[in-house]
Amino acid sequence: MSASKTSARNTGARREAIIALLEEQGDVSVESLAKAFDTSEVTIRKDLSQLEQEGILIRRYGGAALLPRGQAQDFATCPLKLKLAEAARDRIKDHARIVIDSGSTTSTLIPQLKSVMGLVVMTNSLEVATQLRELPNRPSLLMTGGTWDERSLSFQGVTAEQTLRAYDFDQLFIGADGIDLERGTTTFNELLSLSQVMAQVSREVVVMVESDKIGRRMPNLELGFDEIDVVITDDRLDAASREVITKHNIELVVVEHSSGSDG
Repeated sequence: MSASKTSARNTGARREAIIALLEEQGDVSVESLAKAFDTSEVTIRKDLSQLEQEGILIRRYGGAALLPRGQAQDFATCPLKLKLAEAARDRIKDHARIVIDSGSTTSTLIPQLKSVMGLVVMTNSLEVATQLRELPNRPSLLMTGGTWDERSLSFQGVTAEQTLRAYDFDQLFIGADGIDLERGTTTFNELLSLSQVMAQVSREVVVMVESDKIGRRMPNLELGFDEIDVVITDDRLDAASREVITKHNIELVVVEHSSGSDG
């Protein structure tokens, strides 16, 4: 199938065409989609992010892959991420100093912070920063600065790391592309060092992750189990995986999966 460039003029049509390409090929790259639809890679990443939230695909470094239909029906990303965010918010005290990494799961936490007073929040994400400025309690906002990375839609690099090291924080809230049960959080993204510095300057590291991603191996180790204090996930996680995680002295917080979104 060849994607029509005219589809790029209509977001809905373009996303339907992306799904069709995924069903035909199994996976796609951001670069090839941008060329096929005559649009920017930023636009394509937004498309893929939305389709991931709808449980249609999973984003990988440089592209995306189609989820199997049964898994896609059970993905329940939006309501599940909300539950993960609610559980994360319950751990945050008034006047806390926290770091929030970029990502669709961590950004879901921001609206939940409106009842927490006196917050100081550091982030490398423009999306997170924008949401924070709209909260009625007006948390104090710190930005890492650094070099803008279009692949992760966040600031990265040495400057960002130096900024982080000038502070100390109570908690880090971070997502994960996958959790390798032998190593820790893993990703296709090669930009790892900023996440590692975030963990180093935080007294408690909280990983927010859907159970679908636990057991998923990716090439790059982001945070080892010895760097993680808490994993917040859902109750679809099997008993064996729970045992592996808690064996590393990690607190496991399990939220109820939304049965109303099952297929």
